[in-house]
Amino acid sequence: MKKRIAVLAGDGIGPEIMKEGLKVLDAIAKQFNHIFDYKEALVGGCAYDKYGHPLPDETKEVCNNSDAIYFGAVGGPKWENLPPELTPERGALLPLRGTYNLFANLRPAIIFGPLADAASLKSERLEGGLDILIVRELTGGIYFGRNKVKTLTLHEGALQGNYAVDYMIYSVPEIERIAAVACDAAMKRNKKLTSVDKANVLESSKLWRKVVTDYVQSHFPQIQLNHMYVDNAAMQLATNPKQFDVIVTENMFGDILSDLASAITGSIGMLPSASLAKTGFGLFEPIHGSAPDIAGLNKANPLAQILSGAMLLKYAFGLNRESKAIEEAIMKALENGYRTADLANKTTQEGKILLTSQMGDKVVEYLMVKSETNSNEKMI
Repeated sequence: MKKRIAVLAGDGIGPEIMKEGLKVLDAIAKQFNHIFDYKEALVGGCAYDKYGHPLPDETKEVCNNSDAIYFGAVGGPKWENLPPELTPERGALLPLRGTYNLFANLRPAIIFGPLADAASLKSERLEGGLDILIVRELTGGIYFGRNKVKTLTLHEGALQGNYAVDYMIYSVPEIERIAAVACDAAMKRNKKLTSVDKANVLESSKLWRKVVTDYVQSHFPQIQLNHMYVDNAAMQLATNPKQFDVIVTENMFGDILSDLASAITGSIGMLPSASLAKTGFGLFEPIHGSAPDIAGLNKANPLAQILSGAMLLKYAFGLNRESKAIEEAIMKALENGYRTADLANKTTQEGKILLTSQMGDKVVEYLMVKSETNSNEKMI
């Protein structure tokens, strides 16, 4: 298989962890006889510094001519005081989601067995591990409300005297298509789906609940569906997360709940994400930020970036076996006690706390070991 990948490393630790992600993708390409053609472009603060915009035309052109976008991290204190539309997050990430209609955000919250002691909850609440998938609607709701309201005097996100106004807007088709993604995921897992809203207060949430209910009943009656208010869902995630399997929710609620779920795992540096269009085109990125305080120190955990690459292979290219190989290599490294500084504790053995580049090398090493083992088994 030959595919072109837009590589947008971004700011802060982005370039460092992206280097390791590409290192692993190169190993996969070699092992499974693929060709990945990388086209690098600037995004975020570094793009603003060069072009005067966090998402310049040059970067858009690269993305337009690629089969997927591999994204690092953007932002930092240097660019916080720019006009909102020029900040790395609002000026780059939101337009990318809107331009390519990346409406479905998949965020796994998984506790890898060897890292169970790093979780923020008591071990008895996580017995047997944790594997939650949050499906977040990504191009509607309050973050995109101003794009749908053109005739009102007050504009979303803008101060008008003593007031500031935002609009949370959803349509039936928007809710149905994210429900379809969540149902498809639930069918491949445990046929259990929790829809999160605030239907006791918000009109948009009342519509959300009705449409999700109707869609599941009409198309996936075998799925066990339950509804939960967002405040209760946050409490339940923090106290009894194992009750959840697939969670589907709107944009802002999903933003908050997915970060909460990542904190529960105790390892935000381990968690990837995929933002997908209906066509399968997507943007794949770790959920953590640019961490400018450790940028350039070779200390960042690259595993979320590497796992985002695994999601890219699975969801954009349909390469399930290759994606699984990356996950297994990471698990092997963790099982053998290797950690980056953010994952290390007092029981971590001396010599097994790795730098960013060393962890990337270790994942590639276990990929190669698995490849050689498979080759030997075929010969036998």
